[in-house]
Amino acid sequence: MSDSPVRMKSVQLLSDNWGTLKKYSYDFVRRDGRTESHTREVYDRGNGAVVLPYDPTRGTVLLTRQFRLPAYVAGHDPMLIEACAGLLDDNDAETTARKETEEELGYRLRDIERVFDVFMSPGSVTERLVFFIAVYNASDRISDGGGHEGEGEDIEVLEMTLDDALAMVAQHQIVDAKTVMLLQHIKLKGLIS
Repeated sequence: MSDSPVRMKSVQLLSDNWGTLKKYSYDFVRRDGRTESHTREVYDRGNGAVVLPYDPTRGTVLLTRQFRLPAYVAGHDPMLIEACAGLLDDNDAETTARKETEEELGYRLRDIERVFDVFMSPGSVTERLVFFIAVYNASDRISDGGGHEGEGEDIEVLEMTLDDALAMVAQHQIVDAKTVMLLQHIKLKGLIS
């Protein structure tokens, strides 16, 4: 792009394991016309989808609890409570949300609504996450869920009221950003009264 404020000088691959970590050296043209040289590392693990099923009749939501190594490394309780999510791989976002809901939660969703498409940590990670909500009820259950053991997943399915989930946010027991965003979305939209 000729009008881009970025002039890439070099890209160095630092790691190519679960995702890729690259070091970028570039010049950036500021709004005032001055040029600055920068070096940044960017992690690319792919894009993902997240879905929060909710039952407006009973006032409940479906969440997961699973081990997260980065939380452990940061000195936090590594068993995070989260909305159901997964990487897109070769699927579109809605297909991924539906697939992950079946694998992790054990529910087959009927109607699903796309609500956001956002960068989660744009200072260092390329991931864009597509957010969905979906109405569920007991008749949508097809299995116990729990994820794929072969993929290292050991997921506990949690069903709780929206009020209890929001209280857990306030008490710092739910600290996952995507989950907090979806819980607040459901509350702000009045989807569960």
